[in-house]
Parts: sequence; structure tokens; C-alpha cells
Amino acid sequence: MLCLGVSGGLDKVYECRPELPSTFLHDGAAVLVRDGRVIAAVEEERLNRVKHSNKFPSRSIQYCLEAAGVRLGDVDRIAFYATEAYCNTMLERLFVSQPSDAIPIDARLLLRTMLAQEFNTELDPTRISFVSHHQAHAVSAFAMSGFEKSLILAIDGGGEFLSGLVAIGDGSEVNQLESFPESNSLGLFYLETIRYLGYSLFDEYKVMGLAPYGDPVPYRKLFEQFYELGDYGGYRVHLDRIGPALVRNIQVRRKGMPFTQQHRDVSASLQEALERIVFHILRHYREATGMTRLCLAGGVAHNCTVNGKLLYSGLFEDIFVQPAAHDAGCALGAALMASREIGQSAPRERLQEVYWGPDLGTEHCVEQELSAWVGHLDIERSDDVAGRAADLMANGAVIGWVQGRSEFGPRALGNRSILADPRPAANKDRINAMVKKREGYRPFAPSVLEEDAPEYFDLPAGLREFPFMNFVVRVHESKRDLLGAITHIDGTARLQTVSRKSNPSYWGLIDEFKKRTGIPVVLNTSFNNNAEPIVDSVADAVATFLTTELDALVVGPFLVRKRAVTLDDWTSLAVSLPPYASLYRVRAHTARDRQDTVCEVRTTVSGGGAVRISDELFDLLMRVKGEAVLRDLFDSMVLDRTKREALVEELRGLWEQRRVRLHPPSCATHLKSDSHQMTELA
Repeated sequence: MLCLGVSGGLDKVYECRPELPSTFLHDGAAVLVRDGRVIAAVEEERLNRVKHSNKFPSRSIQYCLEAAGVRLGDVDRIAFYATEAYCNTMLERLFVSQPSDAIPIDARLLLRTMLAQEFNTELDPTRISFVSHHQAHAVSAFAMSGFEKSLILAIDGGGEFLSGLVAIGDGSEVNQLESFPESNSLGLFYLETIRYLGYSLFDEYKVMGLAPYGDPVPYRKLFEQFYELGDYGGYRVHLDRIGPALVRNIQVRRKGMPFTQQHRDVSASLQEALERIVFHILRHYREATGMTRLCLAGGVAHNCTVNGKLLYSGLFEDIFVQPAAHDAGCALGAALMASREIGQSAPRERLQEVYWGPDLGTEHCVEQELSAWVGHLDIERSDDVAGRAADLMANGAVIGWVQGRSEFGPRALGNRSILADPRPAANKDRINAMVKKREGYRPFAPSVLEEDAPEYFDLPAGLREFPFMNFVVRVHESKRDLLGAITHIDGTARLQTVSRKSNPSYWGLIDEFKKRTGIPVVLNTSFNNNAEPIVDSVADAVATFLTTELDALVVGPFLVRKRAVTLDDWTSLAVSLPPYASLYRVRAHTARDRQDTVCEVRTTVSGGGAVRISDELFDLLMRVKGEAVLRDLFDSMVLDRTKREALVEELRGLWEQRRVRLHPPSCATHLKSDSHQMTELA
């Protein structure tokens, strides 16, 4: 029996409809299970290249179907990650604020219509189901934990007017004990605070990383005004008090401003407050239920610091955190709930790996894709690519490492990773500045051979398997100076242990690094820059390699380096717009008392904004029909070398921001123009 779980938005990647609350529609994904076992799963952002995609996950669904070799009509049940009543309520609200005949006020009809449009298949309405958002979170964790019984805590920003629940998992059943209203949302508590630190939605993990640089004491009393701890594990948060109090007591930070000690201390106080509330809830339910095991899900469960402190506390004998704990994981929970309803529960097995995404393809296909970048890449095939990569890292290189199927969830777990030597502290600064292009305080995770983990890390309660980077643990004091690039300021690290059985390729690379250095650890961070999701395909990997300062790239058995590139090499590439980008020519103020016509690239992405471009580049891009070779465009515009160089430089800047695509030309370089891609407004 096949069941498909779906999360995400209601519009297509090239559309820009009025948005529903941002705490609801984001992190689109599809997960396909057969008889309760996952056979394919991917987040839409990996395929449409939109971070935290709030678009309909059509490409994710297509991938899952192709991976299973089936059509949509072969799927027995399709489950959406929220209740039908809630979806209808949100559609009614949308209609009231933005009346439109294009969107029916019927979630089942809307979902059927979109699936029919995308997959040319009319579905029986009875094969579509809607599930409780937080139940989906809870099931996604408990069903993957291997536990026969456990306490379950699912907490996030919001969904279905709630922000979480406490439940008991028993066999194949999940029974709710308590739910939390959205007014008591711990996710919104965190989000409302970080707004005054220059951050916004999806930046919560950045503040978690900043917190160890601060001291919670100066603002502890202030934060105690923002929440109350009640009887029986109850609590209350006062979201309306946060803004006024912080405005009066700190210098509000705007995005891009430097951090002060005030900001660091506020981060520490926020993290402490969250930990106090979570521990208060769990202490009560641990005592009330007698449960010795815990499952965590929901976006707040990505707070690895809280998870680590729960482990060290001894409150529970074992803790399982669903690795895709955010809303993409609800697609997993929805699929498993649908499967259980038709008689196929997930087996009671502990999740060991989440390499459920698209595969790189055959060696021949990988070589063809890389070879298309002639003039930009030097490509070498190696029978010992792990050894060659280990040599590079041991000699100071930072590399991209791309192998096999991609990971499901927000962590790069050794198949779509940037890797480096974990010893020099300077590697952290270098990767933050030159590759990730992000704040210098941000920590990186270590990947360690599972067998060697206890020698380097203080693993609580004798636990040895931490495959998903879900817990912050203590680095042994004697190893902290040695592992300077992955040890955070407080002596901790967000650990991944690597199993030879689960990922022999990645295990082999780390083992080769150990042979050369004596260190069975590598620095591991997600393979992306600051403008995009983690890479998925070979094409994604090459684009990120060429727009960052990575030293080398390993894809399958191929070792790739950059070549010195000429203007002719750049102009041999094709240019196109991604489906989420459009061109606009508009009248805008360029000074207080002056208006001019300006040209922009805009996106359908939430918060994507607009980027101004030159008139010449606008004219060039307006000539593109699907895709076009730059040399042909330049020739048609009769441009001299100086102008060509300037336009190439401007295009490279937009490519780095993922507002345009540069790539080897396809066989047909003059495709029919998509109307949503090319727009000119008077």
C-alpha cells in the first residue's frame, strides 16, 4: 500500500498569490511510504531552490513517484499536513481579504485541482485525507523512534491555532494528553524576541548559536516578566510584553548592524527562558506518566542546545528527535498516519538514516554533467576519491562532498556537505566569511566515526549514536584546543556520529582523514551559500562551487577543481531565469524629489525582495526565450568587449544571489518564453 504525505503551500513556484500566515504554509515536502516504510522523501526547496519553500511541492511529489516507479493514480492515499476544517477556515479568510475566483473555498477541491493540473490525474476525493498538524509532528517522531512507549512533546510556532501538544505513544497509537494554544507558542516567543536582535522567521538557530557568547543574568529578571510557570506543567507566555520591554532596555539591533554584549546577553536570556519552560513541562509529564523515553518534534525541537541539556539531565533514559522536526517532517507524519489508517503501521525500528532524496545518477551521467562545464572545471576521476579528498583537507583545503542520495531534513549528513579539517580555528572563520558568507560567530558541526566518538566527546548516559546532528554535547576538555574549528565558545559541539553501515562512503572518507592526521573527525556544514538551500543535484553543486571560494569539489568518483576562466568561457554559457524570478521595469523614487524608470529582478519568494539591474542587462534578459547563449545575445546587441565584461560581471553577481541561472547550453537554446518569467510594467 502506498501513502503520500504532503506539506507546503497552495500556489505554484512562479505564482505570487496573497499569502496565508507564515507560520502555516512553509517547508513544503513530499514523503512516500510503502507498507509503513519510507521509500522516498525530499523537501521542495531542494528542487525548486527556494529556501523554506511555501510553494506547492509538485516537484517533490514527482520525485517520490519516479523513485517508486509509480504514477499518482497508483497511490492509495494522499495526506495533507493540516485538518480540512482548518484549511477551509484559512481559505475563507484569504477570500475575505483578497476575493478571487481562482482559489476555491474548499481545501479538498483545491488540492484535487492542483494535483490534476500538475499530474494530469483526476483523483477520487476519498483518497485524499487531511490530518492534524501537531499529531503529524508527534507521529513522525514516535513512529521512527523504535520505542514501544514514550512521552512525546511537539512544539513549534503554530498550526491550526495551536503551538504544540504532549502525548503518549503506545504501540501504533498516539494519544494526546495536552495541547498548547498559539498564544502560548514557544516558537513565537523565540521569534518575537529575535526581531529585536535583527533576525526574523527561520533565523532562530542563529540566535541559539549566539547565546553562548552572552550571560543570561543581566536580563534574567526582565525575561521572567515574559512567561509564567504554572501547576501541572502548565505555563503562559506574554508575547505582548516582549517588544515594549526590549525597546526600553536595549539598543535594538537592525539587520547588518554589529552585535553588542547587550544582544549576546539577550540571546542567552532567551535561550535560558526557553530551557526553563521546556524542562518545566517535561518534568511534570515525566513524573505524571512514568515514561522514561521521550520523542521530540516541531520546529522548536531543532534547538539542539535544549536537546543536549535534556540528555545530560538524566530526566529520560533515551531521547529521539525527529531529524526533520520542522514542518517538512509533517509530510512524513501525514504519510505514516494515512498508512496506519489503512492497516500498515510503521515497524518498531529506530531510524538510522534519512538518505531518501534524489540520487546523483550513474557515473556516466555525472561525468557528462561535469564535462559540460568545459572551460570552468578541471575534472579527474579517481579510484581512491576518499583518499584524495582526505589529502586535500589535511593540507588545508575546504571541499564540497556530494555522494549518493540527498538527506531529508535541514542537515547535511555527509552526502551534500562542505568539509574541512576540524583542527585549525581559522577554518571556522574562513568558511563563514568566504563560503557561507554569514556571521563569524556561527559554529560548525563535527562528524566523527561512531567508534571513536567517546574519545573526543562527553556522551551522556553511555549513548553512542547521534546520527542526525540533533544534540549539542560537550567536547572533552582535553580535545577542545585540538578541535578548534568545531568547538563552540562554551566547549560544546553539535555532534554527528557516522556509522560504517549507514553511510560507508562518508565513513570511509573520515577514516582516510584519520589515517593521515590521527583525527577521526571532520568539520561538516551544509553545502550551500547564504542565498540558497542545500544543493541536491550535480548542477546545484557546480553552481555553488563556482560562486563560493571552495578549493575543490568531489562528486561521486570525480575530483573537480576550478580553472582560470576567460571572457570567452563565460560567454559560452547560457543564461535563463529561474521560475521564481521575473523582470520588471517600473517608475520609482531614486531621490526624495525625483522619479526614474528602473529595472528589477523580483521573485515570488517570501521576503525575496527586488534587485535593481542595469538597463542593458534588462534589455539582454528580455531577449531570452527560455534560455540563450550569452555570446549570441551579445552579438545580437553589438556590444564591445568592455560592455560584455561589465554585463558578465553583473550577471555573475545575480547568479551568486540565485536571481539568474548560468549554465551550459542545452541542445535547444531558444525555447518558448514563459510569460510568468518575463514581465515589463510601465
